[in-house]
Amino acid sequence: MTQADTPVSIDDSVNARILAISEDRVQGFVENPIATISEMAGVDIDTVLERIRGMLEAGTIRRVRQTLLATSLAPGALVAWNVSRDRLNETFDWMFEQDPFSGHVVIRTTDRDTPGSQYRLWTTLKTPQGYSMDRHCEYLMSQTGAESYLLMPAKRLFALGVGHVRRRQLEPGSRSDEPANVKDTKIVQLSDLDWQVLTAMKREFEPAEITADLWAARADEAGVDLATFLRVARSLGDRGVIGRFSTFLEHVKKHRDGSTVTRYNALFHWAVPEGREMDAGMEVGRHHVMTHAYWREGGAEFNHVNVMGVAHGSDKDWLLAHKAAMDDHLRDAGIDVSYTNVFWGGRSEIKPSEIAPDAYRKWCQSRGIDPVSMQA
Repeated sequence: MTQADTPVSIDDSVNARILAISEDRVQGFVENPIATISEMAGVDIDTVLERIRGMLEAGTIRRVRQTLLATSLAPGALVAWNVSRDRLNETFDWMFEQDPFSGHVVIRTTDRDTPGSQYRLWTTLKTPQGYSMDRHCEYLMSQTGAESYLLMPAKRLFALGVGHVRRRQLEPGSRSDEPANVKDTKIVQLSDLDWQVLTAMKREFEPAEITADLWAARADEAGVDLATFLRVARSLGDRGVIGRFSTFLEHVKKHRDGSTVTRYNALFHWAVPEGREMDAGMEVGRHHVMTHAYWREGGAEFNHVNVMGVAHGSDKDWLLAHKAAMDDHLRDAGIDVSYTNVFWGGRSEIKPSEIAPDAYRKWCQSRGIDPVSMQA
């Protein structure tokens, strides 16, 4: 089969089997992730390589990379930006194109005017260790049309995954038997060697780089032998800073065949009593539809929301049915919800946030900023 003949649709049965594993089932650092995907999916290695390369070249998969638990490596927050309507798309473009430390960039709306609905632009932000998120946001305001911002750091994480293929047929209320695991956001200190390996490891793979042996070339890039690279990578995994090896689907934009993985991106908000944030997060985080769930403080501007989560789907009513099931589940668990809302995602772009301190210093210098002035 030539590359042009390789099936690249997520609806192809072989691709679906591969993606059901490769999106979010290869957790932590794995010495041979392609072989792991092959074994778990029941598809031979050559076919796995051919299909992943083909889907990446076609844009079905937007990137292949080893993810990191960036909340353990750099201070981060969800940022809501108050931007005038006439500057909204211009500011969106600047955040996505000019700021490597802003990851997800999304324009959101609500079904009715509610507390916080004036914040249309939402981003995720990471500033490398030692640098200030507030000073970074103030600089972004000076360069864009943003009038104000609200930082909402994650205090705890309850769900962190993707799995769009596996989630497509979920029934509302589908959830794990046990409450979600809680991940804290304590920053882990790394050595220079750790950063060398990590920086090479996390760079996304080009199609030609996707082989049965992924890490030998990355060891060369890091300037270390393969044994050292693997040893450091395993140590980083043991210290809880490695996420999953993942093939990220292009889940909003149309694929080459005209299909999309999802149409709707919903940010759910709940305000629960002080002291019940952990309980509520573990309950909503056990629902399989959730791709992310956090304890974040929205403050008075967002009606004191303190638990948030994201879900994706092709049908708005389907997502609302899942939201209703989670509301019922919280009520049954004895957790009062004083306020809840849905912020719907529209235009969006996603890229990994840069987290390396050296990259931040170089970015500052490229923009005529003294890096020292941006320190926390």
